[in-house]
Amino acid sequence: QVQLVESGGGLVQAGGSLRLSCADSGHTFSTYAMGWFRQAPGKEREFVSAIRRSSGSTYYADSVKGRFTISRDNAKNTMYLQMNSLKPEDTAVYYCAARSRIGVPYAPSGYDYWGQGTQVTVSS
Repeated sequence: QVQLVESGGGLVQAGGSLRLSCADSGHTFSTYAMGWFRQAPGKEREFVSAIRRSSGSTYYADSVKGRFTISRDNAKNTMYLQMNSLKPEDTAVYYCAARSRIGVPYAPSGYDYWGQGTQVTVSS
């Protein structure tokens, strides 16, 4: 059973940084591709970043490329999202997700398990 718990959200000024974590209490973390998504009020959930099982390949939305860095530590069953140079438009609830099948889709429907989300608010 996969149980994902996000942490690290909060309120930060524009230009600041936050580091999100996503911990899996199960024992199969290393077999899953992982992703970060976000959802702002009144908007659809959108892809932010993803990482393959072995951390060999990472993927980013154009809107965060160069500012956000995804990583994972399979020994700790944890994934991270380092967010730098934050902008007010990054404000959203951030969700981590896991996928048990091969591939790293950008669509939320491609993921099998989800965390409860953590709020990130960037003030101008």
